[in-house]
Amino acid sequence: MVHEQGIGAVTMDAVAARAGVSKPAIYRRWPTKQDLIIAAAETRIGILSVPDLGDFRAELRFVLTTRLEAYRLPGTDRLIAGLIGAAAETGAVRGQYAEYTERITSETRRILERGIERGDVSPDTDVRAAATLVAAPLLFRLIGEQEMPDTRFVDTLVDLVARAVGPVG
Repeated sequence: MVHEQGIGAVTMDAVAARAGVSKPAIYRRWPTKQDLIIAAAETRIGILSVPDLGDFRAELRFVLTTRLEAYRLPGTDRLIAGLIGAAAETGAVRGQYAEYTERITSETRRILERGIERGDVSPDTDVRAAATLVAAPLLFRLIGEQEMPDTRFVDTLVDLVARAVGPVG
């Protein structure tokens, strides 16, 4: 639905009709439209589980490549743009979005922490800031620049981020 008509077209009525269920059935599972949109984003983009590959660069490439694959799916750009727009709203929606981004970036924080333990990430790295540094470029390329990121861009990001958080010396 988002792919065809954008996030504005998503209503509980339309989702219920498309799913062939009652509107109350939709509300039992997702109390608000924002809950539904966030669930759709988590289904589409997913929370990662990165195996310990023994190297921060390899794990970072895994994260970025997996995200790239999800971003290439039709409609993902519109879904993410809608989520970002909703995040600017006040009230509960803002909190829901913040919780979503915490979940979606949790594995990036985990690989950074693992890298610190192994010594391939500097121990004074601000893990939260570095996780934002990892997530933002793909999103900005996709939404802001209206260009599909590619594997070359992922390679460049791996190099830039690894240099930014790598141990000094």
